[in-house]
Amino acid sequence: MPTVSVGRDRLFKALGCSYSVEEFEDLCFKFGIELDDVTTEKAIIRKEKHLDEEEQSEDEEVIYKIEVPANRYDLLCLEGLAQALRVFNGVDTIPAYKVASISKESMLKMHVKLETSEVRPFVVCAVLRGVTFDEARYNSFIDLQDRLHQNICRKRTLVAIGTHDLDTIKGPFTYEALPPTEINFVPLKQTKSFRADELMEFYKSDLKLKKFLHIIENSPVFPVIYDSERTVLSLPPIINSAHSAITLKTKNVLIECTATDLRKANIVLNTMVTMFSVYCERKFEVEPVEVIYADGKSYITPDLSLYQLVVPLSYITSIIGVSLPAHEVARLLNKMQLHARHSVAENNEASFTISAPPTRSDILHPCDVAEDVAIAYGYNEIQKVKRPSLKPQSLNQFSDLIRAEIAMVGYTEVLIWILCSYNENFTMLNRKDDKSTAAINGNPRTADFEVVRTSLMPGILKTVGHNKDHPKPIKIFEVGDVVLLDDAKDVGASNRRRLAALYCGATSGFELIHGLVDRIMEVTGTPFVSPGDKTGYYIQSSDEPEFLPGRQASIVYKGKKIGTFGIVHPQVLDNFGIPDPCSFVEIDIESFL
Repeated sequence: MPTVSVGRDRLFKALGCSYSVEEFEDLCFKFGIELDDVTTEKAIIRKEKHLDEEEQSEDEEVIYKIEVPANRYDLLCLEGLAQALRVFNGVDTIPAYKVASISKESMLKMHVKLETSEVRPFVVCAVLRGVTFDEARYNSFIDLQDRLHQNICRKRTLVAIGTHDLDTIKGPFTYEALPPTEINFVPLKQTKSFRADELMEFYKSDLKLKKFLHIIENSPVFPVIYDSERTVLSLPPIINSAHSAITLKTKNVLIECTATDLRKANIVLNTMVTMFSVYCERKFEVEPVEVIYADGKSYITPDLSLYQLVVPLSYITSIIGVSLPAHEVARLLNKMQLHARHSVAENNEASFTISAPPTRSDILHPCDVAEDVAIAYGYNEIQKVKRPSLKPQSLNQFSDLIRAEIAMVGYTEVLIWILCSYNENFTMLNRKDDKSTAAINGNPRTADFEVVRTSLMPGILKTVGHNKDHPKPIKIFEVGDVVLLDDAKDVGASNRRRLAALYCGATSGFELIHGLVDRIMEVTGTPFVSPGDKTGYYIQSSDEPEFLPGRQASIVYKGKKIGTFGIVHPQVLDNFGIPDPCSFVEIDIESFL
């Protein structure tokens, strides 16, 4: 959860009211945020430098550290916090943000060259006219950019924000991608001109900027923005030009956001302009910019239109567990900066057409609307009730019973990630991927999370491999889900609950795993029958590649194969770094229900 530091006195001035610490904590709780700490600027510096604490002097500015939801980008600055709390308290109405009505011919234009598709293909822009900055507003403007960069922008990899004094540059502008040796300019806070490749070397010693260099340093072309006189505005996502730097005297601001994710770029741009249009000569009005791509398509940004969705009243009341009249729900939604228009359908079902302003990009689903109603109503006002539906599912009850039985036999339960690497799920088990069973992660964070496991075996063996020095024998088990592709399901896959157990010791322990299978069948009331009999279970020879040939068997329950057990193949053990012989069993326990 992001923490926003704001000056107490400036915040209270913006709110039009002063609070004690306890009163402000209570207000934050009611609004769904939290006052995390009360400190001072000097105390923060002393803490960073590990110096001894000193008594607070009366002239020190009190700083409130406020924890806000990660998806509420409008609360990352004092302006957004104050605006939201004023509406929540009923002091202000919901702001009406609007795009200035100007002809397309008179709009500033940003031309995007085709080469930018190789590095950062998107750009969105807007202009704030007649802005009045003072030192506090200026600092807040810079701080919001930094917080957005750390949050939704994912450290500038998805979006990078550039802000420029419009009076120092001339449109139309061009967004290009050029070899670094062809880009020359004076970067922010510097006095001499650098070539772009020289600048990358220069910033490798900069504590703040060096962590962004990797985004473009290996690209053959670097993104760059020019004005009509070929003056460099910025080298995104690294640094802006000193020529167009914002100062306290700046009156007109050009904001450009270059990105690899267009949706997030629009959210970031909307957040920047809505938060600081409050200081414009025409309050809450933003001047648009036409962005023209190489294929001839053009777009007007920013888009400050309201996002609309229809939510039934019954859905809201069922989610929060409180029966509320329509007019009360509308009032609560207005407190959370959501316009709500009530209507009744032909079947007499009441519903709301919700209009979310551009500041509320977190509103994506009816459940988000219900959450806002619950916050505005007050979680402490919702009576606690014990729902009769809180009855464990039969599968979970059965799983717990199986766990207890296996534990009483002397096995230790392990909990393992449901995601694993592709090699662990196939190659290391001597299996081949037939492309019809495994759900593959399209964008894995690491190689360890490439595929949803189709067997519990990789995790069990990996656990033993990491604990091979543990005293023998090792007897472990897991009851958990695997995921298999299933065209019959709307999501294309289904979960199956399985039991897996492993014995590792001086000998393979095949007879012990066989005995465990018999015990499981005994406690489930399943008799051992002759092959072909569908009234109980029997075992038959199998030929699975992860087991030793001739030392493995399939478990057939009521005519259906539900599992396999045997001695693990030596090659598989070697793949997982296990020096001792092991026996393993895996059973689909959903088949018993």
